[in-house]
Amino acid sequence: MEFEQKAEEKKMSMSKNIARLAVTAGLTAALSFGGVMAPVTMAFAEGTPVATASGNVTISDEDYAGTTYKGIKIFSATVTQDQTSTNVWDSTDEKTLSDIKWASDEVRDAVTEEFNSDTTDSSKPTNPNDAAAWAKWIKTKTKGEYEAGTNQTTNLNVGTTLDRIAKALEKVTATNATTGWKTSTDGKFNDLPAGYWLFVTDQPGSTKDTNKTNGNDDAFTSPIFTIVGGAAVNAKPKKSVPNVTKAVKDDKNGKFVTDNSKDVFSAPNKSADSASEQPIDYQLAGTVASNINTYTKYSYAFTDELPSTMVPVCDENGKPVVKVKIGDTAVADNCYTVSYPSEESNNKLTVSFDNLKEVKNEAGEPIVVDVNSRVYVNYQAKLVANKINENILGKAQTNTVKLTYSNNPHNTDSTGTTVTHPAYDYTYGIDVTKVGSDKDETGNLKKLQGVQFTLKEEYSNEFIKADGTTTTDKDAAILTTNDKGMINVVGLDEGTYILKEVTPAPGYNNSASNGVKFTIARGTLKQDGSEVIPDKNSAQVTAADGVVKDGSAVTSTGKLSFIIVDQKGSNLPLTGLNGVTFTWIAGGAVLVIGVAHLIRSRKQAEESEQE
Repeated sequence: MEFEQKAEEKKMSMSKNIARLAVTAGLTAALSFGGVMAPVTMAFAEGTPVATASGNVTISDEDYAGTTYKGIKIFSATVTQDQTSTNVWDSTDEKTLSDIKWASDEVRDAVTEEFNSDTTDSSKPTNPNDAAAWAKWIKTKTKGEYEAGTNQTTNLNVGTTLDRIAKALEKVTATNATTGWKTSTDGKFNDLPAGYWLFVTDQPGSTKDTNKTNGNDDAFTSPIFTIVGGAAVNAKPKKSVPNVTKAVKDDKNGKFVTDNSKDVFSAPNKSADSASEQPIDYQLAGTVASNINTYTKYSYAFTDELPSTMVPVCDENGKPVVKVKIGDTAVADNCYTVSYPSEESNNKLTVSFDNLKEVKNEAGEPIVVDVNSRVYVNYQAKLVANKINENILGKAQTNTVKLTYSNNPHNTDSTGTTVTHPAYDYTYGIDVTKVGSDKDETGNLKKLQGVQFTLKEEYSNEFIKADGTTTTDKDAAILTTNDKGMINVVGLDEGTYILKEVTPAPGYNNSASNGVKFTIARGTLKQDGSEVIPDKNSAQVTAADGVVKDGSAVTSTGKLSFIIVDQKGSNLPLTGLNGVTFTWIAGGAVLVIGVAHLIRSRKQAEESEQE
């Protein structure tokens, strides 16, 4: 009985092997593709080889939606793969193609004509109709170009065999009505005819992310080659959308990041404050596509839009001063273009590369740009003095950057654009009211017009004007109270200042001649562009007793306000009218005595002459 059982098992094993051999023998051109394209193999996993006439493909994207993909069948074929049980495919088993034919005349012509001009490759099939021979040649060429093999993550290098095939087929005009051409708006292709297929992006979508940090325009995938039939194919698009960010250097800590352990992409510092006309350091930073090796030409441009209150710092020729690096390597300035129209309606600074893949360092040597490359643009901007007013104090002056980039490996004119990323700058001001110690007709302390002050930042030798600019000329920086007894200064940075009274109002003492010391303290700047109110507890306004009115120091959006009091002048005390009368009488007596002395002297002189 045991002998018979073993004989039966042997018989079944032989039958299975015969079936495998029959499949193998039936291959007109044995090819096995995996991912992009994998080496041929004749090894069979445990299971039963089954031929299939159709299959499913899903291209899933976690970040972007609405992308339309196009499927193009290159070869029709019988696809065989093992099944572990009925209708259950062994996904670990490689698929095998037999009975290979061109999917259509359009595909045949596009592929074969792409290589017709190449007369140096003697291995190329001579008969364009011999699909099996062309399939074998494609496999051999690809194996030579990718020694480590290919898989679903392989980004095709420019000019390789598969890249040239994809580019040629993308030029063919076809629709869903054309045999072997399918499109999908959700990345799902069901019941596709078995064979060897190419999948590419037809129309890019946009990000799923509600805050759109990954950019709003999708990029085209590097071509996906796969076998359809047997186990379903689940693939991810082979691309990435460049990311861009913007940071501003806060002069309080001198950094572009909020966290020293992170880079500008993960922790950019977005908020700083500054004085009028003070240069502020900005940094633009961008990544590149993960499949940049698929591109022949990769255009790349930063567009930085400044608020109306700011301009970039320019050289003597009026050209914005920028420094560009890829990683730590400075880029030669002839590799990029800087433009700044400086029009009120177009306050945009643009730094653009016609082809990022051809950049060189300052020594003229090529810079390798790959998936790990980071592009940095550093420049300075400043708040324009005559654009600063009370309406902008403590309010974010926002400038934004976006990145425009090549997004289709096979169309140099196709570009995508990221969403904008902001950075914020703030400035502050003071309102100081000058009053006398006496009251006006309304019962309030009298407002003093024409009082003159000077303002300096502590430990500085420069005087600050009303617009926040500085000068060493004291007379050019005199601050004079208006008819409301006020001086207003805008365009101040966070810091400690000394306000000195140099000329009081007539009839009043100069109580602030030694200066009023005050501090504008911002606290912690938020990273979202929120309005800033100086910290009241840190707004230390100090002077001699009675100079600053008690409780007058208050803060509001971007502003510190306080009141300085001057004491009214006084005369020496008098005793009244009688005192005045006595003075006149005394003065008259002196006069009479003088006249009598003069007459007597003349009479004595005359008598002497007669003798």
